[in-house]
Amino acid sequence: MLIILLAHAIAALLAPWCVRALGRNAFYPLALVPLGGLGWVIAKWGSTQQVRLEWAPSIELNIDLRFDSLAAIMSALVLGIGTLILAYCGRYFEDDEPRLEVFAAQMVGFAGAMFGLVTSDNMVLLFVFWETTTVLSFLLVGHNAEQAASRRAAIQALLVTGAGGLAMLVGIIIVGEANDSYLLSDLLARPQPLDGMTVNAGVALLLVGALSKSAIVPLHFWLPGAMAAPTPVSAYLHAAAMVKAGIYLVARLAPAFASNPVWHPMILTLGLASMLLAGLRSLQVVDLKLVLAFGTVSQLGFLMVLVGLGTPDAALAGVTMIVAHAFFKASLFMVVGIIDHGAGTRDLRRLSGLWRRAPWLCGTAVLAALSMAGIPPMLGFVGKESALGAMLEADNLAAPARVLLVVGLVLGSALTVGYSARFLWGAFADKGDRVSSTHATGHLGSRSPRTYGVDSPGTSGVSSPHLPLPRESRGTAVDPGVGGDSAARRDIGRTHDVGSPDPHARFDGGWHAPELMFLTPPAILAVASLAAGLAASGMDRLLRPYAETLPGVLDSHLQLWHGVTPVLGLTALVIVLGIALFLLRGRIVESAKPRLGNADRAYDATLAAMDRLSLRMTRATQRGSLPLSQTTILITLIILPTVMLALGTRTGVELRLWDSPLQAAIGAIMVVMALGATILRNRLAGVLFVGVTGYGCGVLFALHGAPDLALTQFLVETLTLVIFVLVLRAFPAEIDDSRATAFHAPRALLAVLVGAVVTGLAAFATSARSTEPIWHRIPPAAYEFGGGKNAVNVLLVDIRAWDTLGEISVLVVAATGVASLMFRSRRFGSLPRAVESPHYRPDLVSWLPAGRLLERRYRSIVLQITTRLVFPTVMVLSVYFFFSGHNAPGGGFAGGLTAGLALVLRYLAGGRYELAEALPIEAGHLLGTGLALAAGTGTASVLLGAPPLSSAIVQLTLPVFGQVKLVTALFFDLGVYLIVVGLVLDVLRSLGVRLGSELEPLPETTAAQDGSR
Repeated sequence: MLIILLAHAIAALLAPWCVRALGRNAFYPLALVPLGGLGWVIAKWGSTQQVRLEWAPSIELNIDLRFDSLAAIMSALVLGIGTLILAYCGRYFEDDEPRLEVFAAQMVGFAGAMFGLVTSDNMVLLFVFWETTTVLSFLLVGHNAEQAASRRAAIQALLVTGAGGLAMLVGIIIVGEANDSYLLSDLLARPQPLDGMTVNAGVALLLVGALSKSAIVPLHFWLPGAMAAPTPVSAYLHAAAMVKAGIYLVARLAPAFASNPVWHPMILTLGLASMLLAGLRSLQVVDLKLVLAFGTVSQLGFLMVLVGLGTPDAALAGVTMIVAHAFFKASLFMVVGIIDHGAGTRDLRRLSGLWRRAPWLCGTAVLAALSMAGIPPMLGFVGKESALGAMLEADNLAAPARVLLVVGLVLGSALTVGYSARFLWGAFADKGDRVSSTHATGHLGSRSPRTYGVDSPGTSGVSSPHLPLPRESRGTAVDPGVGGDSAARRDIGRTHDVGSPDPHARFDGGWHAPELMFLTPPAILAVASLAAGLAASGMDRLLRPYAETLPGVLDSHLQLWHGVTPVLGLTALVIVLGIALFLLRGRIVESAKPRLGNADRAYDATLAAMDRLSLRMTRATQRGSLPLSQTTILITLIILPTVMLALGTRTGVELRLWDSPLQAAIGAIMVVMALGATILRNRLAGVLFVGVTGYGCGVLFALHGAPDLALTQFLVETLTLVIFVLVLRAFPAEIDDSRATAFHAPRALLAVLVGAVVTGLAAFATSARSTEPIWHRIPPAAYEFGGGKNAVNVLLVDIRAWDTLGEISVLVVAATGVASLMFRSRRFGSLPRAVESPHYRPDLVSWLPAGRLLERRYRSIVLQITTRLVFPTVMVLSVYFFFSGHNAPGGGFAGGLTAGLALVLRYLAGGRYELAEALPIEAGHLLGTGLALAAGTGTASVLLGAPPLSSAIVQLTLPVFGQVKLVTALFFDLGVYLIVVGLVLDVLRSLGVRLGSELEPLPETTAAQDGSR
């Protein structure tokens, strides 16, 4: 299982390069990755496999994977249909599709994340994969980011499913703590289910996450909006994978919580409401993709009822319908994509006679739609009959509730038959001149511009101006309202708006038959629906093991023919009612004003209310005054710890003034410098005075026997001074009288109190120890587990490596923030080399290449000579610090700071063009490479048998060097080194280069002037 996850991760990383090399054909080799995983699933079917990698066992953070009967079913769907969808992408897109490389990586990554989700035994790990699918769904739905509809749909899906995921996280913590274990296998193995008010709240929160993920009313509206995504995304995420995550979670937890008092009211009520309301909407919308979208919401409600009922018979029907739904719905979505490519529209009022021009496509759609409607001998029929039988025999429900549930399922199934027939009629049937279009003449892979319009209710077909769309009609209708189409009806045609079809238009037959590789994926799934239905007894053997895990006796079997039974009568009633609904389709129209409200408008109103609330809170807490904000923070720092110390501290404080008189002298200098900085009017002098206090702190570290801390303090202080100097160039040297402030006693008192409180906290903290300090154990532990004698460095790159990873991530974000403040679009990093400048003067005397571009008054030969001599030495020192840091003072951070100071020296001596000569690399590339290297070390450690981000020690014997001990933390430290260098380079090119270019004449101009003298 771990290998399958790693294979998907590697394939996702390599996907952009594959697409650049092979174009759209790269999807075929990428499809081999989930296909290989499917082979493993088939080979292990019927067995239980477990993988455990300890990460942080004390807090239940481990990689626990478990492959059982339910995981096998879901894994087969995720990997099998994922393989077909990737193959479908190979003919759906063109080679010049924008961002196709990223799209391929996201699709492969999503398949891996879904596999991880359904095989996770640790609930925390499950949550990680859960949110990974949420983020990847956001990126995939928003693939066409240049379109407002795609952006809105992506954000809507992210907010709804992300909020549900956060609620689920709280539920995971509640249930995990109550169970004393976060393993699902331990939770399901309990002899008695958990109970109590706290557990009930946790279960409710878990269900909120599941219901939001599976688009159950009232959190359903994001799914129809997500139809703005390319069709492969809809076929995979919104039919076979992501929306099944919530169904999977309910199915996984049903054996443990089906008897919980909040379980049935939430699942059965909302599931049935989703089935009925969304099924009705499918009979009203005119976009084929929206017909399937609302049908998906309806079917998800049906599935939620089945897997949530909690009986073995319902569970067997539920997993059968999960498989059937994945087959027919993914196939139908792909069919719609082929229709849109070939005809240029998805408006069922414009398509006519397509069955003649695409008989194989029509046959594929008929098979899939028959399974969706539950018509024999399809798998959908087998599953639906089993579902009706399970509902009739549900002994864990009261008789009135059981009757109500059966009636609701019959009506919902009738709606399914109705919209299935309407889909086939709308896509392929002859409708005459009244509903056809002369402009649906596209062909496969057409590059003709497409348009869509918006026809608001009540406008009688008056549409908004047409907007061009590329290749597929991506301005998809977004109608999340359960009672009507309040937002708009967006088409999808080339030149006609969906709200105003030409009543006299004709379909002129401009259809190009799809390629074999384009038609094969949906055809495979449609035929699989038929084959699985005919082999119902075989499907029973495959799916039965999960149903047997639920409490109770499994009496039913999957069969194509059960004889003349009440269930058969209900099935006949469903078909008759469904055909009647199809025949009455002209009367089932959407109203201008939704009768049952509109969830999309409720979503907009919620966001608007949150915006207003945030504005009010901001006005109340953030007045725009920096002194006021600082005062508020500092007063809180004074009052809160002081009160807590007064009320709860029972220990005394033992202090001594100093260990040596030298400490007192250094402390006195620091105090004088700090006081002097408050009264100086010269900005640079004030910065220097503050810098002296920092250097004094470094000396104190050295006197206390902490050379590593002292070295880092000196380097950071020096770099900070340089940054201050770069920024101060934009300010006057002196603080003018209008900005000067007199002595303020309250501010002075506040400063003194803050210093006293911080000192007191440190004193009480050191005096509160009642046992042996942990630092006594750190040096031997650093050498034993981290392979290094420098305890400080080993702490950073091994013992506290996760903290360090978070800190360097913050550094990357800070560097990006600085760059974004200075530049509007991209970093000011791609400076040309000095010799590439047309004003480069090789005849001028200069010890640095870019020095020949400086104006004479800015050139210092002494500084250039010094830099030329010192720069290599400092870089060598930087490398020494890097390699020696594991056993002596230094490390990646100190080495990176040293290299950064060397770059500062080159910049000061040679100007901004000298940076390109010193390090002709984008700062962003250094930052990204460093972060990837540091994070990748965790994977390397696992492969070498160590916990993630822990040191794995490899002993090597090299010909020249002899016995060499290689510690993987070295590569983590290398990532830190690159990030620090990238941060310094980014600061220099933003605060130095960019700001300097605005304050000084351009180098080319000054060089030309200098050369004319």
